[in-house]
Amino acid sequence: MKEVFLSVVIPCYDEITNLQKGVLTQVYNFLQKKKQSFEIIVADDGSKDGSVDFILKLTKEYPQIKLLQNHHMGKAGAVTSGILNAVGKYILFTDMDQATPIEEVDKLLPFIIDQKFDIAIGSRTSGDLGYPFSRLIVHEGMIVVRKMIVGLFGISDTQCGFKLFTHDAAQRLFEKMNKIHNGFSTIAGSAVTAGFDVELLFLAKKMGYRIKEVPVRWKFVETRRVNPVKDSIDALTYLLKIRINQLNGKY
Repeated sequence: MKEVFLSVVIPCYDEITNLQKGVLTQVYNFLQKKKQSFEIIVADDGSKDGSVDFILKLTKEYPQIKLLQNHHMGKAGAVTSGILNAVGKYILFTDMDQATPIEEVDKLLPFIIDQKFDIAIGSRTSGDLGYPFSRLIVHEGMIVVRKMIVGLFGISDTQCGFKLFTHDAAQRLFEKMNKIHNGFSTIAGSAVTAGFDVELLFLAKKMGYRIKEVPVRWKFVETRRVNPVKDSIDALTYLLKIRINQLNGKY
């Protein structure tokens, strides 16, 4: 079996609108032009809007696109399942809306291949890209509260959905996350939990992995799943849980 150079993991929950825009074929076409082998793993999170049928059709046309069907357990669980099924030497997870375009992986790879970092994460630092003021306040507030409760002082943007790992780091890290969350339970409704990225990077630091934060292009994409008030409360609750787990030696 030929070694896979890059695995791209994309979580999917009722993403038919983005899929119909051709985002997966855009990702495929970019990677196809490269010399390295690749796979695209779409980790579905129990979609009910036709996303699964749409992706299944693509898998017949593009063999490097693979569909992983899960019960509905939230973005964190979907990403984890995708990572643990990836076989690439390097593993990237990115969002379906491609707010950070796949081309930005070229900025992350050198830090892992040449400079031997274990993890390279995208950082949204490219000026004003249409972020609503309410979201900007939540974003800045999250950074302050996160540093107070959890730390991670060397990282400014934990939440960018564009993170690259060596295979070994990804497997060990996400196996640990999966164990901590008991395999992730079935949930109701949408769940995009800001605290998961913080916990992931917190654990990575604790495990001794070298992390490089890299500025990437990013554009604001409106989503129905974001509720600034509810998400802020959920994030605060998650941060407190991380702190409690830390004190209890769970990590």
